[in-house]
Amino acid sequence: MRSTFMGLEASKSGLFLQQTALYTTGHNISNANTLGYSRQRVNMQALPGFPFPGLNSPKFPGHLGTGAEAHSIQRIRDEFTNNKYRQETNKLGYWEEQTKAISQMEDILAEPSEFGINKAFDNFWRSMEDVVADPKDSAARQVMIAKARALAESFSYSDKQLKTIQSNIGAEINSSVNTVNSLLKQIAAINRQIMEVEPSGYVTNDLYDARDVLLDKLNEYLPVTVERVPSGGNASPVAEGSLTVTYRPVGSTEQIILVHGRDAAEISVVKNGGTPLNGDNPLDPFESMSINWPADAITQTNPDKLLSGAVLPDGTTPYGYETFEKGKGKLLSLINSYGYTEGTDVKGLYPENLAKLDRLVAEFVDAFNQAHRDGFDMNGSAGLDFFEGTTAESIRVRDGILPEEVAAADIAGELGNNKNILALAKMQTDASSYNLGGATFQGFFKSMIGDLGVIGQEAIRQEFNSGTLRLTIENKRASESSVSLDEEMTNMITFQQAYNANARMITVVDETLDRIINGMGRVGL
Repeated sequence: MRSTFMGLEASKSGLFLQQTALYTTGHNISNANTLGYSRQRVNMQALPGFPFPGLNSPKFPGHLGTGAEAHSIQRIRDEFTNNKYRQETNKLGYWEEQTKAISQMEDILAEPSEFGINKAFDNFWRSMEDVVADPKDSAARQVMIAKARALAESFSYSDKQLKTIQSNIGAEINSSVNTVNSLLKQIAAINRQIMEVEPSGYVTNDLYDARDVLLDKLNEYLPVTVERVPSGGNASPVAEGSLTVTYRPVGSTEQIILVHGRDAAEISVVKNGGTPLNGDNPLDPFESMSINWPADAITQTNPDKLLSGAVLPDGTTPYGYETFEKGKGKLLSLINSYGYTEGTDVKGLYPENLAKLDRLVAEFVDAFNQAHRDGFDMNGSAGLDFFEGTTAESIRVRDGILPEEVAAADIAGELGNNKNILALAKMQTDASSYNLGGATFQGFFKSMIGDLGVIGQEAIRQEFNSGTLRLTIENKRASESSVSLDEEMTNMITFQQAYNANARMITVVDETLDRIINGMGRVGL
């Protein structure tokens, strides 16, 4: 026989259910602007009907409903969209760093400019024309020496500033490694919290969101993949479990585990010589990255729960530049800019352009000095080296050089002879006496700037494309997971009306019971 108070219980369950839904809606509204928050919903289900199956169950035409309950509170997230978002985050992180590194280099070289190397060359050649016009003019010779010093200082300044930025990039690599290690530890810490509460049936939606924010950030630096590991026990069907985070080097068939359960690995980056890369010496490029799994963490890891094809890192395997997936992650982009070893060569944005500057200086100094030695100064002596140094860092005008020591003549003793200084001036347009691929000195420098502009435009284009794609995916993810205040307001009214209806139903059942209890058996009174 059914209970007299059955209607009260059914409506009470509905009252509690709608109350839970209202509280969840309030939680969504409160977090409408919280970074990484995913809207939550109450999964509602009907309670088992009456009567329950059994030999002694009363005969009843069908099942009478007994109310409803909140089966679970689930966050709304699409795993496929998450993965696509993180893939585009890899690419955007790479091109953002490339664009920044190229922009900093362009700011230093600053071409075309009134104060750059190209302008310094123009001023130097122009000062030589004045000596050609009047070889006996000491003032013109002095101006030529001053313009030569300005040219040398332009090279030295550019070299110094580029190496300073390169050193800063090295320090940023070190900072990025620390950031990655911190993110791995934070993900492992959240895994630990989740693994502690999920077996009791709790669904920690806010912890899942916090973990996803960390994973999004991690993918800016390294392209990693994740796999869920159930927590076991009495976990809810919508519980997401802990995450195992892996990294696959290019050319490897195995995934390297970075986070497994409550344990996390650490990465380290070294330069030539095996010491940590921190930017203190830009001449030592990136050599390899290693991944170390702490010994005390290995003992805590259940080998039965490791992924198929995944291995724990031992810290002894170096991962060189060739193992990085091209075009993905800030860390690789920074390494590309800072410099890396490829065989016996040093490659990278800054090392290669610094090498081009050094090549230009070496050819210029050698050719100019040789031509200057072929002439004679105002004292009738053979010309000496005009410049010293063979690199952009070391180039300078010979110490103590005097105006009368400029070798303008091609015959000793002829003060008005300008043949040798004329030959020196013609080096501005003559590329036959040095090896710069058929280009003049300024032509070689302009070609270098042109190449930089091309890769700069490509980086900007790729950054724009990656940013646009990620924005598209981000908008799609937001349409699925973010809080819409209009929708939540609609839900709030819906749940409020359902709550009021359940409360009214309780009043109706109360009046019915009042009639049964207080009104029956009192005929005639």
